[in-house]
Amino acid sequence: MAKSEEKKPVRKFFGTDGIRSRANVSPMTAEQVLKLGRAAGYVFRQDDRRHSVVIGKDTRLSGYMFESALRAGFTSMGIHCLQVGTLPTPAVAYMTRALRADAGVMISASHNSFHDNGIKFFDPNGMKLPDEMEAEIERVMFSGEMDLHPPKDAHIGRATNIEDARGRYVEFCKNSFPKNLKLNGLRVVVDCANGASYKVAPAIFWELGAEVVAIGNAPNGLNINEEYGSLHPEQMRKKVLEVRADIGIALDGDADRLLICDEKGNLLDGDHLLAMSALSMKRKKSLTGGGVVATVMSNLGLERFLAKQKLKLVRTQVGDRYVLEHMLANGYNLGGEQSGHLLFLDHNSTGDGLVSALKILELMADSGKPLSELHSGMETVPQLLKNVMIEPGTDPLDNKTVQKAMAAAKSKLKESGRILVRKSGTEPMVRVMVEGDSMPEITEIAEILCQEIKKASGE
Repeated sequence: MAKSEEKKPVRKFFGTDGIRSRANVSPMTAEQVLKLGRAAGYVFRQDDRRHSVVIGKDTRLSGYMFESALRAGFTSMGIHCLQVGTLPTPAVAYMTRALRADAGVMISASHNSFHDNGIKFFDPNGMKLPDEMEAEIERVMFSGEMDLHPPKDAHIGRATNIEDARGRYVEFCKNSFPKNLKLNGLRVVVDCANGASYKVAPAIFWELGAEVVAIGNAPNGLNINEEYGSLHPEQMRKKVLEVRADIGIALDGDADRLLICDEKGNLLDGDHLLAMSALSMKRKKSLTGGGVVATVMSNLGLERFLAKQKLKLVRTQVGDRYVLEHMLANGYNLGGEQSGHLLFLDHNSTGDGLVSALKILELMADSGKPLSELHSGMETVPQLLKNVMIEPGTDPLDNKTVQKAMAAAKSKLKESGRILVRKSGTEPMVRVMVEGDSMPEITEIAEILCQEIKKASGE
């Protein structure tokens, strides 16, 4: 059994991507986050040497509050805080490695609206913490064990602002782009979602030679992901057609994922980008592992495309951390999610929307072809995604009627399609995915499943 499929330790606060909830509501209150910082500091502090942690944030108003709470928690446990300010999540992962810190922390709720916030931890290598370490932080937090071993007053931590963090990350991203190529002559629309990339993203593409049209780059603390970004790509597509751009890039609030559109306004999700990248890397003999690692959400069309190229598609459970675990354990260097979290492990240790965009721009600059030609080889299978809100604390997937409906759906689709029904790791809802060659058939199946789930949850 692959590591990502093993039974995971039970965690109360941590979900599939760190901790996330409405700001000022448990667990994302100033008091709880301070306590979390103390517990994490206790776990990270392994000996008497000086320890440090990198802290970054996106543009949410509540980020200031949680930055202060984490700083107080970590320094109270003798941990130095290296503050990089507003930067993308992958920048925090990079800076954690670059500054040889013991851990990194990103304050962000990713693609959620401003009223939510969250905490993501990274280990010294810029990798997301394993489930076991998150469970240990929770155990210490609730047991109060850290209160028994506070550092002496002379060993309280310090807080330092890393003034050149933004410039260092810009150069890091530029170094993932081949030295012999330039973006001269390409017009790029970049949608920053009024989030963490609002300064670095336009700078990276411009410094590499592109003509840059930036939108969603005026954050006010309340407008992150609002009508802009990868969840709302309509603005990007509209701007691409308006200014006759060669490509549109829509990032999410913390810039660890993206959607792209070609010069005709056609949207490309993570599956399309993985297909293009896998084919290019195979031709250059830089693809390792013999294929791509994705999740159970990836379209059947990607699997069929890769099979024609004699490449494997390995699926993990939902969550880029599980994709990464499988990649590291089995020697893959390309993986990701349909949502646009892409992992180019030759360049960064986590999903990086800006590095991913540069990999696609590299294909365009190298080939001289428009993006619409480069992605034309993969045909997606009709796929329907539905979210069913449920009562908090209920689990309709344990209901026998729901289970029978799922079994009947699988039997009906047979080998021509797939269903995936799972509880969200961040919200009180069940996500239903049905795909197959017939849209009317999968629509009917999805409706039946959603109805049974609603009944079972008492809605």
